[in-house]
Amino acid sequence: MTAYLFVLAVGLAAGMISGVIGTGSSIMLLPVLVYNFGPKQAVPIMAVAAVMANLSRVLAWWRVVDWRAFAAYSITGVPAAILGARTLLTLPAHWIDIGLGLFFIAMVPVRHWLKRHNFKLALWQLAICGGVIGYLTGIVLSTGPLSVPAFTAYGLTKGAFLSTEAASSLVLYVGKVLTFREMGAMPLSVFLQGLLVGGSLMAGTFIGKAFVMKMSERHHQRLLDALLIVSGLSLLWAAIHDH
Repeated sequence: MTAYLFVLAVGLAAGMISGVIGTGSSIMLLPVLVYNFGPKQAVPIMAVAAVMANLSRVLAWWRVVDWRAFAAYSITGVPAAILGARTLLTLPAHWIDIGLGLFFIAMVPVRHWLKRHNFKLALWQLAICGGVIGYLTGIVLSTGPLSVPAFTAYGLTKGAFLSTEAASSLVLYVGKVLTFREMGAMPLSVFLQGLLVGGSLMAGTFIGKAFVMKMSERHHQRLLDALLIVSGLSLLWAAIHDH
């Protein structure tokens, strides 16, 4: 019982943070889930919880979703995520963690360079990003720090960014959950645990909305940078630790 309460408390905090930044809940929650339920159960539990967390962000910012950006990203992203989930078992995970960890950290200076040079992604380029990030979403647990720069380079900020990124991630994770189910990695007990964790993430997201409304654009960007660095370092640490 204590373990469940601790997981739910971390879920609430993770929901608040991802509700403000647009990502980060998986990075905070996964170590806690692995410790309490083991790595085999943690990934599908988190996949169900991620569906619910993204759904709550869409509901919180429903009016400002950029549906064209969502369609462009998802049309390539969903089939790529299904393909990624299928290849999950064949790749050495620590190499993926190292690659993504270095990429996340490198994204901080790259993001600022792109912003300074006013670099923008066109709709068709966003669709290419959807395919690449979708495939990685199928393989690893959190690609939020990858989709964040893609949607911000397209020109979305604050509520529009949070809702559109969440709507796109939602359909990617639904594809991933259905693939897990098909491959026998989603028994009912795991699905119910995912719903429970997802409920705490949803509650946190709506609390986070109040902070975003008050936050300046500059503070929002700084929080994104901090998350990219923390995400990158945690992935590198996990890769070294596991190996």
